[in-house]
Amino acid sequence: MAHRGISTILAGRAREVAFMEAALEELPTALLLGGEAGVGKSRLIREFLQRRRGEQDIRVLVGGCLQISAEGLPFAPFSAVLRQLVRQIGVEGVTALLPDGTPRGLARLLPEFGVPDTASGTTEARTRLFDHVLLLFERLAVEMPVVLVIEDAQWAERSTRDLLSYLISNLPPGMLMIVTYRSDELHRSHPLRPSLAELSRVPWVRRLELDPLSRRAVAEQARSILGHDLDPRLLGKVYERSEGNPLFVEALLSDGRIDGELPESVRDLMLGSVQKLPEETQEILRLASAGGDRVEHALLAAVSGLDDAGLSRVMRPAVAGNVMVVDGEAYAFRHTLVREAVHGDLLPGEHTRAHRRFAETLEADPSRVPPGRAAAELAFHWYAVRDTAEALVSAWKAASVAMEAAAYTESLHMLDRVLELWDKVPDAAERLRADHCSVLVKAIRAADLAGETERGMAFARAALKEIDDPVRSAGVLEQRGRLKIRLGDHTALDDLREAARLVPAEPPSLARARVLSTLAQHLYLMPTGREEARTLGVEALAMAREFGNATVEAHALITLAGCDFLEDAEEHLVALAGVREVYERGADDSAMLRAATNEAHLLEGMGEHERAVEAARRGIALAGRHGQARTSGAFLTMNLAEPLMSLGRWDEVLEVVEHALELSPPRMTRASLHWLLGVIAVARGDLESADDAMSALDAVITPAHSLVQELFPAERLRIDLRLAHGDRSGALDAVEHVLTRLDPSVSSRYGWPLLASCARACAEMPGERAAKMLAEVRTQAGRAPAGGRPEQAHALVFDAEADRAEGRSRKAAWDAAAAVWKTLGEPYPEAYALLRAADAAGRESAGRETGGTRLRRAAELAHGLGARPLLEEIETCARRTRVAIGTRIGDDSLGLTPREREVLRLIADGRSNREIAGALFISAKTASVHVSNILTKLQVAGRGEAAAVARRLGVV
Repeated sequence: MAHRGISTILAGRAREVAFMEAALEELPTALLLGGEAGVGKSRLIREFLQRRRGEQDIRVLVGGCLQISAEGLPFAPFSAVLRQLVRQIGVEGVTALLPDGTPRGLARLLPEFGVPDTASGTTEARTRLFDHVLLLFERLAVEMPVVLVIEDAQWAERSTRDLLSYLISNLPPGMLMIVTYRSDELHRSHPLRPSLAELSRVPWVRRLELDPLSRRAVAEQARSILGHDLDPRLLGKVYERSEGNPLFVEALLSDGRIDGELPESVRDLMLGSVQKLPEETQEILRLASAGGDRVEHALLAAVSGLDDAGLSRVMRPAVAGNVMVVDGEAYAFRHTLVREAVHGDLLPGEHTRAHRRFAETLEADPSRVPPGRAAAELAFHWYAVRDTAEALVSAWKAASVAMEAAAYTESLHMLDRVLELWDKVPDAAERLRADHCSVLVKAIRAADLAGETERGMAFARAALKEIDDPVRSAGVLEQRGRLKIRLGDHTALDDLREAARLVPAEPPSLARARVLSTLAQHLYLMPTGREEARTLGVEALAMAREFGNATVEAHALITLAGCDFLEDAEEHLVALAGVREVYERGADDSAMLRAATNEAHLLEGMGEHERAVEAARRGIALAGRHGQARTSGAFLTMNLAEPLMSLGRWDEVLEVVEHALELSPPRMTRASLHWLLGVIAVARGDLESADDAMSALDAVITPAHSLVQELFPAERLRIDLRLAHGDRSGALDAVEHVLTRLDPSVSSRYGWPLLASCARACAEMPGERAAKMLAEVRTQAGRAPAGGRPEQAHALVFDAEADRAEGRSRKAAWDAAAAVWKTLGEPYPEAYALLRAADAAGRESAGRETGGTRLRRAAELAHGLGARPLLEEIETCARRTRVAIGTRIGDDSLGLTPREREVLRLIADGRSNREIAGALFISAKTASVHVSNILTKLQVAGRGEAAAVARRLGVV
């Protein structure tokens, strides 16, 4: 495996860097930066400093505390800082900054400053030292901002802690002080804990806890290290083992030991804190490590032979030393790699005996673990003992238990285990009462539900090689066809048609109903497949009712509703509501999730953005409850993000999309999520991010095989992106592609926005080529149905853009479009239409009408959205027409964004970060960033103070 060893990028820390940059703009500021060992505190600081050095002159001084004794080395970080400063400006330069030009007060820190005062050990001398250090930094900061970094404060001895507290409490203007510490080493009695609590109350102190990386950020880090994307299955293992710790990610990838033993460097780091514990505690930890990352107190007591009091006594040092944490009625290792390191220290005989004791104890009394966990625990232990027959049977049982509990990833893992052990157990089929192909079919379904699409494809290929029954083959082809749809594979239709061919029409069968329903579901989304979809859907519905299968009936009804009520959204919604009755008769979750997706989609198409948001959120919650957050939940995120984007709640869009991407959804869903990011990036002028989004779309979308709802928005983004780059000729090339390869008139929902962008491209580059294209675009528009209110608004924009392309921009046309967008509550297109209306008004009146009211409204909307390119156009038009736009209106007097106000309300309600994340459908990490930003803006130290300020000022 070729690799670079370390990541060349700082993955997943953009918000943290922005937080630090904001701190540098509000000097003086002290930043207390915490996080576990290896989480990337030093790397974050380096990245931050590299960026700032390129933008402004700053003086950077770095010192670190040293762990060379129980209490460390006195003033070690400040000695290192002074040594750096001497190298930068010399002893004379430092001396010139000190009182009376004498450096003896600092001689305790650095020999270059001479002999220390004879009374250096007195309180007076210590006070003089602290004052000299403070004065030195105060005078340094007069010339340019000073960034002082003190690392590893968890090893600071008393004198260093006192000097840190003194400096932070009296921090001079022009200074940013960053103090890092390992939060995982701050046990309950650690002397740094009270210092941090006290300093947090200082007004200019900010705290930032560095969380582990998200799965998406780990994927970015791995790509940078390896030079290519890591296989999703291996990525999952790296993420699971590293728990998002960047140092551990690099170690696992660099040593090539994703599945193997821990690299020595990581192992030594993990065992360091364990080896400080009493021997009897270490012995119990070795036994507990066989129980997994989390082991119940009652189970560990039974396995160890200790009574409750004895086990508590032995475990107490491990909890106090932050090696183990108490989790309800169980103990959990602080980090999964700690458990791995301890478990790896077991001798072969110890390993087998420990796992056998766990297995036999659980066989005797499964109630020693929480309900539903015994099967998985037994599978784990029998496999570790290498009892293949017991491991096979227990894994098969565990797979079924996990599937019933909607734990699809765990079910897939257990089925993997069954397939691995199959050939090692001669009578496997008899023991499981199932053949090998049945296991593969179950694995296909589990992989599909778990979002492991590529693995499902591999299982399907293996199953098709074994099956000689046409009907059974059809079932696997139908499953593979659905997997291919998720992947954006254009051969999905081939699999579904072959499946339909293999199942005879007579006699009617449930197998044929299922295949036809899936084929119809795919066809009705295709531009020319709706009539065939209706025919197949009717046949599937009749057979589903004949055989009493509610799931196939529900899916057929959803498909027929789409075919029959294409242009009647209200009737379509009524038809979808009828699916609930079928669902309550026993249809599986896939039907209700699909109905929720279609409901949100329809409401957005009607311009009912708020209702669409609520429908999508209900669907996402349903997906989460049924273990499908990564698949159906991620897909529904698109249905949530679209109306949020329409409403101008772009920051919320970025949050929900980021959260969905962290789940590593299937490729086609991932590409559509990137489309949302691309649209906002273009509107905000972040063209690099928009280019990345376009590349992600191009990797999976093809004109010949993609669905209209995937293809048309992507081509619209391509046109808008090229215009944003100033590539007007390239934009016309994209229009030509639309005209020759696509037919926008087949869909009013997606066709009108695309046609409007085509007309805009023609308007931006008038000429003979654009004129010819515009004529064809008008022809296409003439065939497009009017659609609902959003489509009618896009049609108004199209007409106005087409007129502009012909040199006759009309104020009335743009005013009409702006009025409709305002009614729909869509601020971005309203602002754009107002800009064009103001420009047209000036031209029509030869400068007598300035359009000031329009421009001021447009500027306010654009500013609120962060739509910088549009705002710059508005400001240019205002200058040209001599209109004073006026002061831009912020969100509120506290500088909070609308999203931050929502978070603040939940803080005031006493919600935790996790509860805030659940309420707003964002990740806990994103909620944490919002809370940190709010505390900074309100200039308060904690959540209680933030809630009090908010109530006092009437924000909540």
